[in-house]
Amino acid sequence: MRILLVASSFNSLTQRVLVELRDRGHTVPVEVTPDGDAVREAVSRHVPDLVVAPMLKAVVPRDVWTAHLCLIVHPGPVGDRGPSSLDHAIHEGAQEWGVTVLQADEEMDAGDVWASATFRVPEVGKSDLYRNELSDAAVAAVLLAVERVAAGAAPLPQTGEIRVRPALRQEQRRISWSEDTTETVLRALRAADSQPGVRDRLLGAEWFLHGGHAEDGLRGRPGDLLATRAGAVCRATVDGAVWIPELRARTGPGRPRACKLPATLALAGRLPELPELPGPVEAVEAAEPAQPGGRSWSDIRYREQGPVGVLSFAFPGGAMGTDQCRRLLAAWRDARTRPTSVLVLGGQRDFFSNGIHLNVIEAAADPAAESWANINAMNDLVEAVLTTTDRLVVSAIGGNAAAGGVMLALAADEVWCRSGSVLNPHYRRMGLYGSEYWTRTLPGKVGAAQAERLTEEARPISSAGALHRGLVDRVVDCGPGEFPAEITRLALRLASRGGLQPRIAAKKAEYERRESVAPLAAHRERELSRMRRIFDDPAASYHALRRAFVRKEVSRASAPDGPGAGGTGSTDC
Repeated sequence: MRILLVASSFNSLTQRVLVELRDRGHTVPVEVTPDGDAVREAVSRHVPDLVVAPMLKAVVPRDVWTAHLCLIVHPGPVGDRGPSSLDHAIHEGAQEWGVTVLQADEEMDAGDVWASATFRVPEVGKSDLYRNELSDAAVAAVLLAVERVAAGAAPLPQTGEIRVRPALRQEQRRISWSEDTTETVLRALRAADSQPGVRDRLLGAEWFLHGGHAEDGLRGRPGDLLATRAGAVCRATVDGAVWIPELRARTGPGRPRACKLPATLALAGRLPELPELPGPVEAVEAAEPAQPGGRSWSDIRYREQGPVGVLSFAFPGGAMGTDQCRRLLAAWRDARTRPTSVLVLGGQRDFFSNGIHLNVIEAAADPAAESWANINAMNDLVEAVLTTTDRLVVSAIGGNAAAGGVMLALAADEVWCRSGSVLNPHYRRMGLYGSEYWTRTLPGKVGAAQAERLTEEARPISSAGALHRGLVDRVVDCGPGEFPAEITRLALRLASRGGLQPRIAAKKAEYERRESVAPLAAHRERELSRMRRIFDDPAASYHALRRAFVRKEVSRASAPDGPGAGGTGSTDC
């Protein structure tokens, strides 16, 4: 079937639906359509058998949906209507939610239903939920709807309770620090974590707060800042505190959108002297991290169970700035001192990595210099993984990964990913050549011809497609919440197999052989020479594409064909 995807952005759900439909043999062009006229033009140009809108803010024109079957993916259960469905679900503490595939009609979200699915709502941020539980449910519903369309079935009218929800405005999201409990604050922050953030005043200025994590061990006057950790600030509530990882300055009308930044970086020059607290100590031999005194947060964690060590990390938007790379490198070196035979990198739900931190780079006084520092810090981390020859290394991708994040994963001996992951193993859509030793690891994993196709075509691929191409070694079929425990179980089974030590010895010998032929340093030098020329050229498309991506602007730079800008971060929700 020829299925046209129309979307307001080439976001994670659009990519997931695209790869899942293509994996099943459908022809699936994609059009990013800012308004109804663009939808009309796209349909006229492609003449599809079916139109599917995974994430569309524009209204489908009447003349389009009367002439073509158009399916809308609504992030709410049957009967739910409105533009802030998922925000309301989290803000109100829903335990279960749904996704509905309905037919475009005169009234928004009121069309007949072709398929629906429900999912559990864990205590995570909106964008995490959207990329994972909701994405899994949406794909299942879209595939079922497509099957029903192909079979000549008819949709069902919406029945039962109809609930029309208005857009969730900042007035409803506002936090009252003098009155709200930690759980109330967390719901507000999680319901707005990626977009739009929660508007608030802090240290004499207005900010949008992004992300939130509970802290039970610190107390203070409600609203006060108590400490910092890994770029985040800890702010007191009436009964505890929350960690806020990122802030974005509120800018006035007509001014460029500010960058979303690590909180301490955004507050530079305003932040009072606060203690920098280390992350929670993890207990060895514990299946789950030990957290004395209750809940706390850290973006990097290490846990150990018998012969298996798991070094997990969770950076907002999957972006890895210079500081994050250096801290993860230090944690990797510490993990290498432990007596394990299998070391897992990753293993968390949601993003693995999207490579360098475009927001921090864009906000830097010298973006070229920060780009250079960031890519070298990424390379140092990847090199440390590649040169770990005394144990078996597994990369565990629980969510999506792109650009240098994929190449970081490829530094391991085995790459495992969750069945819902979408990978973008390329750099072109950000105008970059790339580094992270990709010229060694990617051809070594999939062959030179396949490596060229992946980097030049610059298309997203599903976990099944990645397995078929040899990019990953195992697809773990489980829900996002079960991924950490399942990875540990599989790693323990791998560590208990006979022949592990001979395999590690053979790995070391192969590394030494390759170093004698084409050393890592030569790959790094060649890649970085290309990257340096791009960074130092003010006319390079990278600078305009980066700015457009970070500040949500339309870029006039020459970008490769196809939708989306690629790169780092999230445009979800």
